[in-house]
Amino acid sequence: MSDEILAMTAMQLRAHFSDRQLSPVDVASAMLDQIERVDSHTNGFCLVDRETSLALARESEQRYSAGTPQGLLDGVPVAVKDVFLTPMWPTLKGSHTVDPQSTLGKTGACTAALARHGYVPIGKTTTPELGWKGVTDNPVDGVTNNPWNPEKTSGGSSGGSGVAVALGMAPMALGTDAGGSIRIPAAFCGIVGLKPSFGEVPHWPSSPFGTLAHAGPMTWTVEDCALMMNVLSEADHRDTNAVPRRNIDYLAELRGGVKGLKIAYSPNLGYVDVDPEVEAAVAEAAKVFADLGAEVVRVDPGFSDPLAAFGHLFYGGAANAIRDLGPKKRALMDPELIKVSEKAARLSMLDYMGAMNESMALRERMAAFHQKYDLLLTPTLPLTAFKTGREVPEDWPSTRWPTWTPFTYPFNMTGQPGLSVPCGFDSKGLPIGLQLVGARFNDAVVMRAGHAYQQAAPLTGRRPALFTAAQE
Repeated sequence: MSDEILAMTAMQLRAHFSDRQLSPVDVASAMLDQIERVDSHTNGFCLVDRETSLALARESEQRYSAGTPQGLLDGVPVAVKDVFLTPMWPTLKGSHTVDPQSTLGKTGACTAALARHGYVPIGKTTTPELGWKGVTDNPVDGVTNNPWNPEKTSGGSSGGSGVAVALGMAPMALGTDAGGSIRIPAAFCGIVGLKPSFGEVPHWPSSPFGTLAHAGPMTWTVEDCALMMNVLSEADHRDTNAVPRRNIDYLAELRGGVKGLKIAYSPNLGYVDVDPEVEAAVAEAAKVFADLGAEVVRVDPGFSDPLAAFGHLFYGGAANAIRDLGPKKRALMDPELIKVSEKAARLSMLDYMGAMNESMALRERMAAFHQKYDLLLTPTLPLTAFKTGREVPEDWPSTRWPTWTPFTYPFNMTGQPGLSVPCGFDSKGLPIGLQLVGARFNDAVVMRAGHAYQQAAPLTGRRPALFTAAQE
C-alpha cells in the first residue's frame, strides 16, 4: 500500500481522509519513510523533523475523527522550500550567513495560508543560496540531483521541491520563481509548476528580487495545482503588492476545456536555439491542443531577448540581498553569487531605470499580444537536464544560468502567469516541459488549458525508477 500512497495526489488523499480509508498519520509516515529511502540520491530536503510532522498529522487525524476537518488541505503533506518562514523550523535559505534563531516563530504568507487549511509540513527543501540561480546547490546543503537521473541537475532554484514531488516525498510543494525557479525544476523533474501572476499569491516577507519574484505551487497534476492555488491566493495584509482578492475557485475553473481558445504556438520565440527533441515534443503538444478544439496559430510574440535588462534587475536583487553583509560573511557564501552581486552593485541608477523601462515595454507588448491570443505556448526550457553541480551545461558559451532559460525570465519581467506541464521525454529518459503563458491574472485559463492537456496526454502514471526501486 505504501507505493500507492506515495503516488496519490492531494485530491485523492483528501477523499481518502474524508472516508477514513487513510489516516494523515499513515500518509505522513509513508512519505517520511520515502524521504529516508531515496533522498540520499537527490538531496531534495535540507531539513526533516519526523516528530513535528507526525505530531501535526496526529492533530489532523483527530480533527477528521471529530468530523471537523480544517480547510482544503487538512492532513495533506506539503514540502516547503527553505526560503519560506516556518515558525517551528529555521529558514536558512542555503546560507551560512543566516542566524537560525532569528527566523523561528515567524510565518510567511504562504505557510500561514497552508496552516489555516491544516497542512502537514513534511520538511524544508533545498535551494541555491538565497535562491539566486537556476540550479540547486549551496554552501550549507550541497548539490540537489535530478530524480530521473541523479547524475543530472534538478534545476532550480526550487530544485528540492521539484525532487520532493517527483519522488512521492510530498504530493505538493512550495516554490518561488524570480526568473524561472518554479518552472525550471518542474520541467527538469517532470512535474507541474505554476508561476502565478505577480500579486495573485501574497508573498511575505517581500523578496529582495522585487516584482520579479513570485510564490507558487509545484504538484504532480494541474488539478492539485489549482487546489493549492485556492489556498495560496487567500488574502494576507502583509503583502502590500498583492492585488485585491477575486476569490476565484481555481478548481471549479478547470472545467470547460480549450475549445474556442486561440493559442499562439511559438517554438523558439523567434530567437532561441532549441534542442530538436524538445522542439518535437512541444510540437506534438501543440497538435493535442488543436485536436481538443483550440485554434493553434504558429506565431512569435515579437519581442527581442530581454536578457541584459533581466540581468540588471535580477542581479541587482541579488546585490540588494547581501548589501549589508561584510567581508567575513561574504567569504562564507557561494563565490559566484558574490561575483554577480558585486558586478550588479556597480550598475548606475540609469542602468537600472533603463532595465525597468524595458520591462514595462515588454509588459505593454504582451498585453497587446493577449488581446489577440488567449495563450502563448512554448517549451519551458530549450534543453533537458544537464550534469549536476554545474550552473550551465558543459561546453556552454556563457557562464550564467539565464542564458539557458530564455523562455522563463521574460514572463517574470511581465508578471504574467506561466505554467510548466510535462509533455514527454528525450531519448535519455529525461523529462520535457511545455509552458503555457496567459495574460496577467488569467491564471485560471492557463490552468484550465494545462488540465485539458494533461487529461488528453497524461504522463502522470510514469514515475522515476528511483521512486519504486528503493521499495523493492
